[in-house]
Formats: sequence, C-alpha cells, structure tokens
Amino acid sequence: MKNRTFQIKLVIISSLIFISSCATMGIGGAWVSLIDGEQGLNNFNQTGDANWHAMDGAIMATSGSGSSHLVTKQEYSDFMIRAEFWTSDDANSGIHIRCSDPNSLTSRDCYEVNIFDQREDPRYGTGAIVNVAEVPVPGPKAGGKWNTMEITANGNHLVVIFNGRKTVDVRDSKLSSGVFGLQWGRGIVKFRKLEVKAL
Repeated sequence: MKNRTFQIKLVIISSLIFISSCATMGIGGAWVSLIDGEQGLNNFNQTGDANWHAMDGAIMATSGSGSSHLVTKQEYSDFMIRAEFWTSDDANSGIHIRCSDPNSLTSRDCYEVNIFDQREDPRYGTGAIVNVAEVPVPGPKAGGKWNTMEITANGNHLVVIFNGRKTVDVRDSKLSSGVFGLQWGRGIVKFRKLEVKAL
C-alpha cells in the first residue's frame, strides 16, 4: 500500500513539473518574455560582432563589421512572436524565423521578416518576407519611431502584421522549425519587447 501511495505521489509530482515546464516554454498558449526593456540578453546566443547591449530601456546595437544576430537558445515550430522595436532610417534589421542552422541566419536558411526601409529592392523591404512574400511599393517604413510587429508561423501559413497592418499572408513549406534571431546589419536597432508563444 505504501508503495502504491508513493507511486501515485511520484506521478502527480512529475505531472506538475511537466505542466510547469510547458508553461515556461510557451506550450499551451503561455506568452514567454524574451526581452523586457533592458532585460533579456541572457536569453540569446550571438553570431557576429555587433555591439548588442542594454541601454535606454532596450536591447540595442549600433555598430559591427557585418550582419549579426541575437539567436534564441530554443527551437520553435508553430508560434507567434510580438515585438516592439525602433530603428534609424538607414537601419538594416529583421527577425529571422525557423532558422535551420543557428550559426547561419540568412534568407536561404530562414524566413527573413525584413526591417529595411532603404532596401535596394523595396518589394522585400520592411514588412516583407525576403524571397517569399512581397509588400506593395511604396511599402511601410519603420525608421525613426517605435513600431510593433506580430509574426505567426502555423504549419505552412505565415502572417506578418506591422503596426496593426497585415503585410504578409502566405503559405510556404520550405522551413518547418528552428531558432529565430534578431538582426543587426547597419544603423541603430533597438528591441524593447519580445514575446513568443508556441502554438
């Protein structure tokens, strides 16, 4: 009888630990905050040499020798992202999602949700997914103000909402899961909020 009681308690404790860990990872609809003001750098690995740092109520970068990313330590497949960010007019940034290689975050290895007002080909500028979903020209602009971006990746359905306006609603099955990363390419890039929820 004591053995049976012990086994039941063990099952209950294991279940509670599992439920708690699911909530922490965002499974089952819980939003997980990765950046909140100046907090959150420890939630990421870094590629490249951009000077990511906490300052002025945000995580930001202003210089580097090439494209650099803050890369999540966890992989995601179906999820939603909510971000608040500020960029200078000349900034080249973006949120790369479902990246198959955490050390190579490019538009070939990820879906690159762009934040790039001055991109040479504006069809894939701010609010677009590079080489997957265009925005109308002239497209939306992010430079010089705080912006919001919501990204949903649910199966092959990808949706981007920039400042409350849907810029992308497309189906593409090239990539199904992976890490995601915040890009610095040039200019000033600040993220003050970043939340993710697994679907």
